Amino acid sequence: MQNNIAFLTSDVSRLLRKRFDVVSRRFGVTGPQWRMLAALRRTPGINQGALAQWLEVEAITAGRMIDRLEKSGMVERRADPNDRRAWRLFLTDAATPLLDELFICATDVFEEAQQGFTPAERDLLLALLERVRANLLEETPLEKVPETPLAEGALAHG
Repeated sequence: MQNNIAFLTSDVSRLLRKRFDVVSRRFGVTGPQWRMLAALRRTPGINQGALAQWLEVEAITAGRMIDRLEKSGMVERRADPNDRRAWRLFLTDAATPLLDELFICATDVFEEAQQGFTPAERDLLLALLERVRANLLEETPLEKVPETPLAEGALAHG
């Protein structure tokens, strides 16, 4: 099963998250909080529901993380001008130095993960992963979706 792309990418992702969790603790944040801060840096003004969906957590979980980050002065909620019930999320100035430090740590983790790769291999890895992502972002027509959760023989190829 180790040659199955789903299991391999899942393992790599899990190991990277685990490494990020260890590194982030030195800065007083959890790995999930780091991911949330990074997401807010990438998409300032996102709402809680969209952020929860992007992080693949329940809205209540995202809300608790936002509460903690807001209390620590890293995140602020601002009223959504188009929806009185919604809040837009933004990083505060206090979050910038922390994210800069975490970015340096992330670079170190990526360097460790790609140890022994040539520059050409690093470029190729990124290009191939981009293609996989692009392939999976394409919508699958309904007629191609299997009728059962596991297509016949789907586990046999793992």
